[in-house]
Amino acid sequence: MNETFMKEKPVLPLILSMTLPMVLSMLVNSLYNIVDSFFVAQISEEAMTALSLVYPVQNFINAVGIGFGVGINAVIAIHLGAGDHEKADQAATQGLVLAVIHGVVMTVCCITIMPVFLRMFTSSEAVIELGVRYSVVAFAFTLIVTVSMAFEKLFQAVGNMKTTMISLMCGCITNIVLDPVLIFGYGPFPEMGIEGAALATGIGQALTLTIYLVVYLARPIRVHIRRQYILPSKKMVIKLYSIGIPATLNLALPSLLISALNAILAAYSEVYILVLGIYYKLQTFVYLPANGIVQGMRPLIGYNYGAGEHQRVSQIFKIVLCMSGIIMVLGTVICLLIPGQLMGLFTHTEATIQAGETALRIIGAGFIVSAVSVTSSGALEGLGKGAPSLLISLCRYVVVIIPAAFLLSRFFGAVGVWNAFWITEAITAIISICVYYKAIAQSQLSPSTVK
Repeated sequence: MNETFMKEKPVLPLILSMTLPMVLSMLVNSLYNIVDSFFVAQISEEAMTALSLVYPVQNFINAVGIGFGVGINAVIAIHLGAGDHEKADQAATQGLVLAVIHGVVMTVCCITIMPVFLRMFTSSEAVIELGVRYSVVAFAFTLIVTVSMAFEKLFQAVGNMKTTMISLMCGCITNIVLDPVLIFGYGPFPEMGIEGAALATGIGQALTLTIYLVVYLARPIRVHIRRQYILPSKKMVIKLYSIGIPATLNLALPSLLISALNAILAAYSEVYILVLGIYYKLQTFVYLPANGIVQGMRPLIGYNYGAGEHQRVSQIFKIVLCMSGIIMVLGTVICLLIPGQLMGLFTHTEATIQAGETALRIIGAGFIVSAVSVTSSGALEGLGKGAPSLLISLCRYVVVIIPAAFLLSRFFGAVGVWNAFWITEAITAIISICVYYKAIAQSQLSPSTVK
């Protein structure tokens, strides 16, 4: 592969070649989320509620893995664009070491806190027991998740999106196939219930990492893990965390948001907690493909930023914004047309389905405008500007929506919480545009700050 293709290939074909594999793999990943929840819902409504309550902690683990991976991705891409291969290797090596440390720490901490965490949101012993049983198995694979994410971002940084696509798809398809087998005990497999869902997920994640390792060893890429860089360099560690921490917080903030909204909704009924949990499963069909586009965009923006190709950075941003907008339009249309059918995948209780129909129609109104904040935040991460990206996410997940949800719920009940979503997206879109262009203007697209 031509090492300079990221700054020489025409912009639109380049973006399509980088983003389409990721969109496809994210769509499969979305299907996994739906199928996983569908089979858990067949166990009982309590099992689905438990899964909804565990989800914020799962999301936090993924946020740390992906967010720090974004830091690895951005630093590697920027140094490759500037032609500094030694720094790129150093970033990859030290990023992997730190990912291992993150995985070990989170495994211990997350398994330990789960009983107390679950009791904050429910008094149902059945739900708590199911949640603990699921999380102990699922969180045992945390180290595999963080290391896998590091390799995923390493491959993406050099433009090797096909390997990422194949690895993610194989892991997700394995998970989908194993879900009913391990949950209900088909063939020679024992019936494991909710633990089976967790084990299926873990096996899929392990397969994804295995494929990354095999490809890395069999087909060397431009960036290498090297022994001489294992000992941490203060400057490189700071550089990785300066992007990785804001990116992690960007992805972890939804966990804080879901927990806060669960607390607000619990005052009305556990039905609304279940509805919120189902919504967050369904919305992956919209936001994961959009995230796939953003994942393809980040290394392109980082590479061209490092190479001083300012005009191409602007073109990439505008085209990706349009592509994300198209996906969001489709998401809005689906939520308006068939909300009842979507809710019916996870529950047969008529009251829950009706509450979910209302929620999906209201929340879906904010999908389209959310393309602005999603794209702006991802572009800033690709440019190595973690703080402005974090500012956008803080507005989207904390500063605006939590107070809005709290106040509106006092007047309109649970419906007020659903309306807080589209109101927040509209306000955050305006803020995002201002933050993005201000960050660009201040830096004047100078890559010198990352060298």
